[in-house]
Amino acid sequence: MSNYHQPVMLDQCIQGLNIQPDGVYVDVTFGGGGHSRAILDCLGEKGRLVAFDQDPDARSNAFDDPRFLLIPANFSDMKRFLKFHGVRQVDGILADFGVSSHQFDTASRGFSTRFDGPLDMRMNPAQGKSAADVVNTYGLHDLKRILRLYGELKNADRLAQALVAGRDTVELKTTQELKELLEPLVPERYSNKLFAQVFQALRIEVNQELDVIRQFLEQAADVLVVQGRLVVLSYHSLEDRLVKNFIRAGRFEGEVEKDFFGNPLVSFKKVGKLQVATAEEIKENSRARSAKLRIAERL
Repeated sequence: MSNYHQPVMLDQCIQGLNIQPDGVYVDVTFGGGGHSRAILDCLGEKGRLVAFDQDPDARSNAFDDPRFLLIPANFSDMKRFLKFHGVRQVDGILADFGVSSHQFDTASRGFSTRFDGPLDMRMNPAQGKSAADVVNTYGLHDLKRILRLYGELKNADRLAQALVAGRDTVELKTTQELKELLEPLVPERYSNKLFAQVFQALRIEVNQELDVIRQFLEQAADVLVVQGRLVVLSYHSLEDRLVKNFIRAGRFEGEVEKDFFGNPLVSFKKVGKLQVATAEEIKENSRARSAKLRIAERL
């Protein structure tokens, strides 16, 4: 299991959940099960843990424990699936928005810039749209938007133009073909970072990751009990901004909405400050380098 994915900021996440032994908890990003295992260890016989993961590879990590249920679905449907399984309210929710080490290290999934593999990048291989569909069929305007917004690339226009021109010659099918096409526009000393940003942009679009996060956060406010905890690990500014704004304002953009009497209409209050991984953890687990942990309590 540790080879599948090393859980990031494990102790801080468990402390943030403030686990009650008889409580009901949700891990919406099960992966290798590291966070889930630690939650179960804190639960008593009457406690319960429900986990979500749409990646079929994660199912082999499921626990044989009567207190545990793994739902093979996207966490954008959290509320509906919890209700189906008789769970209407929970005491804590954990979300780790990072791509698992297993997904990055499996060349056939196409997530990593390190390997040559198919242009896939689907968290759920059964879903329709792949990265190949994006780079080969999206119009110039949409490719620019994705690279600029999701990849935060300053040269998004030139990269998008190169993609459109290149695919007219040959259909792009592999990660290596994509990199070779864009290589002339990527300075060698920045290549690792820039290609990572390109892959990030495509992955976010393929999996509609920001929309999923918005849906999840709104549902978290509905299913958490008063004083229930929300613990979220984000890995880039786009994710973290959504989480920060939702906790602070109850909205993803703009100012706090207020009622007739001027009271803020918010569902959460933040618990503590933004946390990042220690230098020691980053040394042991490079995936933790960009992690940002935010904790909130349901009002």
